Amino acid sequence: MSLRTLSALEARVLAVLVEKASTVPDSYPLSLNALTLGCNQKTARDPVMNATEPDVLQALEDLKSMHLVNTVSGNRVLRFEHNGARGLGVPGAALACLTLLMLRGPLTTAELRLHTERLHRFADLSSVEGFLEELAEPSETRPAYVIKLARAPGAREARWAHLLCGEVLQEMGVSALPRDDELAFLRAEQQRMNAELESLKALVQRMASELGIVNDA
Repeated sequence: MSLRTLSALEARVLAVLVEKASTVPDSYPLSLNALTLGCNQKTARDPVMNATEPDVLQALEDLKSMHLVNTVSGNRVLRFEHNGARGLGVPGAALACLTLLMLRGPLTTAELRLHTERLHRFADLSSVEGFLEELAEPSETRPAYVIKLARAPGAREARWAHLLCGEVLQEMGVSALPRDDELAFLRAEQQRMNAELESLKALVQRMASELGIVNDA
């Protein structure tokens, strides 16, 4: 099977569906609103995102075209479920590892075993390592899905990263070539920070003026 490279949001949407299937089974499959909230969580997410419902809906449509997501008809709203294991051609344990890497970024084997506890309970670290090594090797039906990064200076363990969003830089553990949507997100964040800085400057100048302080800056 040949999948195209996923965008950062597509990977987040898929991973959230896999995560929530195990952590909140009573609410699964997820509505668009619940899925968007899961994508924008401030905890257990790296990077933190601020996706809108239309953004998530478009990502869902693209994932559906790759047979990674299914739509489920609910009583009042459409709900969505993942087809990750079959769509990616991996067993559930391997999907758990990929899910955490998509949600949290590069992780060590020990971190993966700890954080996958609610998705899949691995017997020991060697079990996690075994699935990672299998995912790191391409097969006749799929490409390599993970890579073991070079151990950072001072680090005790090497980290693993997923390849579903493209190749990663060994030295940094970040995407080598940001996608257009990621660049747009970074530009928007820069503009927001610049606006906040200008607002703070104006506030300082106003306070200085009220206090009779001469600001030479």
